[in-house]
Amino acid sequence: MGTLELSLTDDPSSFSCFVYVIGSIRDGEVRTYVGWTNNLEKRIATHNSGKGAKSTRGREWVLLYSEEFKTRGEAMSREWHLKRDHKFRGALRDTFRKQYGRDG
Repeated sequence: MGTLELSLTDDPSSFSCFVYVIGSIRDGEVRTYVGWTNNLEKRIATHNSGKGAKSTRGREWVLLYSEEFKTRGEAMSREWHLKRDHKFRGALRDTFRKQYGRDG
């Protein structure tokens, strides 16, 4: 993905928003984080630089899942649902643990 440049004539509704689930493993414990953004690569880099959400600092994160939406409202609604979908997030954690096993 490249840099997104906006001008005053650009229609903000034409840009995509993403809902994402990132995962991190440390000492055998897998954690997931659900969020939304309009720039997926930049947001994950922000989490990994320690400047993301407080609960994501100090860990290395990888993208486990993402969905693309046309509007911020749709993305935020889906984020709300994914944060509460413990069965889905548990399945992602299990798959992540099987693929990466130990730390890193």
